[in-house]
Amino acid sequence: MIEKVVAIKKEVSKVVVGQEKMIDGLLIALFCEGHVLIEGVPGLAKTTTVNALSNSLGLNFKRAQFTPDLLPADILGAEIYDPQNNSFKIKKGPIFTNLLLADEINRAPAKVQSALLEVMQEKQVTLGDSTFKIAPPFFVMATQNPVEQEGVYQLPEAQLDRFMLKLVVGYNTTKEELEIARRISSGNFEKIKAVITVDDLLEIKESIKKIHIDNEIEEYMIELINASRNPKQYGLENLEDKIQFGASPRVSIDMFKAVKAMAFMRGKDFVTPVDVAFIIKDLMRHRIVLTYEAEADGITTDEIIQQILEAVTIP
Repeated sequence: MIEKVVAIKKEVSKVVVGQEKMIDGLLIALFCEGHVLIEGVPGLAKTTTVNALSNSLGLNFKRAQFTPDLLPADILGAEIYDPQNNSFKIKKGPIFTNLLLADEINRAPAKVQSALLEVMQEKQVTLGDSTFKIAPPFFVMATQNPVEQEGVYQLPEAQLDRFMLKLVVGYNTTKEELEIARRISSGNFEKIKAVITVDDLLEIKESIKKIHIDNEIEEYMIELINASRNPKQYGLENLEDKIQFGASPRVSIDMFKAVKAMAFMRGKDFVTPVDVAFIIKDLMRHRIVLTYEAEADGITTDEIIQQILEAVTIP
């Protein structure tokens, strides 16, 4: 089934230049039925990538622009009164799709954020007296802009924990940016076609579940997570006053899924420590809460995770 993944990437590359890490992260989360938070400045093809991905998969795609005046009903839908029939009817919101882009999620107030994250967890929406299941596959990609500080609402740690991965997207290389400018100025973009079906997607998910993980690798992953909670046990006394809260139990669940998907993407039928190293920062960077002292010193969670990787013995 790896050829299907290659085909998806080939289609997406017709309109997206570079950003391979973001595309891989989106595919891993999609295959593992998780959700992704992407942090990056505007103009890095976040919307274009999700749109291209949905077209290559033959899935429905909707985009919701989050603003400070947004209401939960704008995302979920609402009961609308029909005067002709003297009754209420359901108007479904953009949440009823396969791939949803929640653009600038940190611009919306807590009510909207919590409404979206509840649907992400429960895969269902309650409107009035009716409860509607979201048809699978259901995948949310939320974006946030790290630059602006005014008019934004920081996502609480408990809500961040619902995202399987947090991807930090950087600028393209100069060569890639030159290619982007040439393509856009000439309108030289090929049309994306669907290369897999929903059945193919289910088959890929089943293939990933069958990827083998040795007991030693399983224990290694749990040790990495535990090191974020009890750094002193691993000779990381210098991190004691840097970490306020370590990674949550959700990380363990997501890591076991994600490393299998990572191995699958690399064409392997078993997990190695390399797969763990590839994905661990995306899995944990938004789930470790730093102390005020660490933030004041300019220390990042990525640096903390790197120290943990170096301290825990590789099997």
